[in-house]
Amino acid sequence: MATPDKITTIDDLKKLAKRRVPRMFFDYADSGALTEDTYRANERDFEQIKLRQRVAVNIANRSTATKMIGQDVAMPLAIAPTGSAGLQHADGEILAAQACAEFGVPYTLSTLSICSLEDVAAASSRPIWFQLYVMKDREFSKRLIARAKAAKCSALVLTLDLQIMAQRHKDVRNGLSAPPKINLNTMTQFATKPLWCLKMLGTKNRQFGNIHGHVENVSDLSSLSAWIGEQFDEQLNWDDIAWIKEQWGGPLILKGIMDPEDAKMALKVGADAMIVSNHGGRQLDGTESSIAALPKVLDAVRGDSEIHLDGGVRTGIDILRARAMGAQGVYVGRPYLYGLGAMGKKGVTKALQIFHKELDITMALCGENNIENIGRHNLIDPNPRLL
Repeated sequence: MATPDKITTIDDLKKLAKRRVPRMFFDYADSGALTEDTYRANERDFEQIKLRQRVAVNIANRSTATKMIGQDVAMPLAIAPTGSAGLQHADGEILAAQACAEFGVPYTLSTLSICSLEDVAAASSRPIWFQLYVMKDREFSKRLIARAKAAKCSALVLTLDLQIMAQRHKDVRNGLSAPPKINLNTMTQFATKPLWCLKMLGTKNRQFGNIHGHVENVSDLSSLSAWIGEQFDEQLNWDDIAWIKEQWGGPLILKGIMDPEDAKMALKVGADAMIVSNHGGRQLDGTESSIAALPKVLDAVRGDSEIHLDGGVRTGIDILRARAMGAQGVYVGRPYLYGLGAMGKKGVTKALQIFHKELDITMALCGENNIENIGRHNLIDPNPRLL
């Protein structure tokens, strides 16, 4: 197993995180729904996209810099919103946001983060993006949007594919709960991760920071967990999304678009960007991979909205593949969580460095020196069959 100074891949970070994070929290990040077929397909389908190698062209002075929703990024990558990131490492969201700001890529904070959006935004030298789950309590959602505005978040990412929680078998088997049940299983997990425990004891951030203290009749983690479980809105519809856009007033990114008809509806409500995403294979198991759905969404939108992609991106090669297929940028969730669990802020920075180096080398060997030039011409098969 690679030591920290020998880490060269995202998989190296994954192995190290598995050693350092209690199993229930590592598995929470690493699991998919039901059979995990869609989780696996997200990664597997990228491998079917083959690149054209070009030689004897000028590849000096390369640049991976571009824009996502009009904002400058060092490479076409943003961090995906991931709930409970602060359970992978103490103060996890704060550390990750700082690493992203220093690297020059967007950090998207989840509604269900452990650190509050105010604390994360204050600690970051670059405006963060905020992800919203629409709760049945619309007044709470309205206040949360107002807090994101006050924290000067530069984009709102609205997740659409979690109106009901899918089952993830690993979470059931591990007895994942908030707070964790104190039994032999959990005590054993914590006892074998003393450094994780020590860091968690040293932080005040151990609850859902965006909710704790902002909801009446929620006084502890047990009541907070129950409130969250009851609040996902099964009646969410496109009128609600239009209302959210009006409340927010800034760049709105809709996450969870996999179907052309939904893409057309997203255009009607004025989405500034859409993320082709199946929630990392954590919701509807048995659907297609995000990269397989991307061409159909692009055809439906026809350039009227920026299209991003989330799910299965594990290498810089995958970033270039997605860009060649037509995505303006990608999001990574698990890879940064592996880095966070492995080495905290340094691990997140390491993950970003790995992605950037792989992207830069791959771009060069494809005969390109600017990410803006990447397109279907870089693929051996411009229309790869992914199904």
